Amino acid sequence: MTAPTAPTVPGARPPRRGIAFQVTVLTTVVAAVAVLVAALVSYPLIRSGAVTQAADTLSRQADLVAAAAEREGANPATPQVWVRLLRRQGIEAALVPRQGPVPPGVSPGDAQAIRAGDSVSRIQPGDPDVLVEGRPLANGRGIVLAQPVTEARAAESIAVRRLLVALVVGLLIAGLAGWLLARRLARPLAGAAAAAHRLAAGERDVRVEPEGPAEVADLASAMNRLSAALAASEGRQRDFLLSVSHELRTPLTAVQGYAEALADGTIPPDEAPRVGAVVRDEAKRLDRLVTDLLDLARLQAQEFRLEPTVVDLGALVRQAGEVWQARGAAVGVDLRLEVGDEVLAWADPVRVRQALDGLAENALRVTPADRPIVFATRAEGGGAVLEVRDGGPGLSDADLAVAFERGVLHDRYRGVRPGGSGVGLALVAGLVARLGGRCEAGQAAEGGARFSLWLPAPGASSLQRPPAGAPSG
Repeated sequence: MTAPTAPTVPGARPPRRGIAFQVTVLTTVVAAVAVLVAALVSYPLIRSGAVTQAADTLSRQADLVAAAAEREGANPATPQVWVRLLRRQGIEAALVPRQGPVPPGVSPGDAQAIRAGDSVSRIQPGDPDVLVEGRPLANGRGIVLAQPVTEARAAESIAVRRLLVALVVGLLIAGLAGWLLARRLARPLAGAAAAAHRLAAGERDVRVEPEGPAEVADLASAMNRLSAALAASEGRQRDFLLSVSHELRTPLTAVQGYAEALADGTIPPDEAPRVGAVVRDEAKRLDRLVTDLLDLARLQAQEFRLEPTVVDLGALVRQAGEVWQARGAAVGVDLRLEVGDEVLAWADPVRVRQALDGLAENALRVTPADRPIVFATRAEGGGAVLEVRDGGPGLSDADLAVAFERGVLHDRYRGVRPGGSGVGLALVAGLVARLGGRCEAGQAAEGGARFSLWLPAPGASSLQRPPAGAPSG
């Protein structure tokens, strides 16, 4: 019984080859092309080189015979001795007389040139070809040496075989080197891919050992940083959800308890107004928290609406100051205004007021009685600055670096100082960033914290593009 085959998905791509296979094939093909080119270039050189070397050797022997005959003078026996010696070496030699018939194996043209005192050096075509060297001797005589190129062809065959062996060995070494290189590249990449799959499956304690070339090692380091960042981000999200759940549960518990008491009739009639006020206040807390959460979520969406216009921050702060001065006076906090004559910004006044109210809410929550809160505006850096300072406990340098991160300060000071839902500062930072501005936290001269919002002036850069370094909320 044959195993069922997997169904073919229309339009599906065939499985990709791995990088090890591709690099090995590529290096082998490149090496094969290099071997082929080397063979095509080397073979003619070897072929011509073997014949040239044999011709040079025969030419030197002919010169040697001519020089020896010249030293012996007119002794006729000397050339005969050389003829016998050359024939023992497999070289045909013939003496050309000064006059008379041409000896066998010597062409008339060669004999005529030698008798005229000229040397002869040529290749006589045939099967096989023959190398011919002729030299004139004393008294009008001459000697002709002839040698088939058979030995040269044999040397040529040996050289070609050695070349082929060297090329094949080089091809094998190139293929092996490509395979080793491919494995060196593929192993860390496969490890990084496996780590990515584990991250996608929900694991967070994932580590990849940086190895291989610098780029591949950088990939492993980036995967490790991604794993740590995901773990930290999800940890913050869990803490934030726990914090929000706690903030939701507290007013819900109060509302539910008082509602049950009213339903059971255990609350006296004269207590009904007080209970109603408590339920109303807790419902407002719920509404404010839900509204902040929704705004924080909408900040990341494209449909988040802004209606920018020219805003006089001084007028806006004066209007808000009337409300917050009354709220501050109720708890003994002095709200002061440091407002310029006309500080203009290009922004959405509703969102600016929302950000100002968020900062004021935080400041009023932590500022003790008899300590000040200051609303200030001024022109600065081609834009406008709105600042909220308080006389509360302030923030440390470590707090300032994370002041606008969602829920961080709330978690640090839970149970230590009064806190809200943990989304207020993050929402402020997100609003200001969408308005094209930026936020900054610092120390206030009044002893507490300072939160500054920079907004572009009319005619400056468009909204939706916060400057570099602006918090994203």
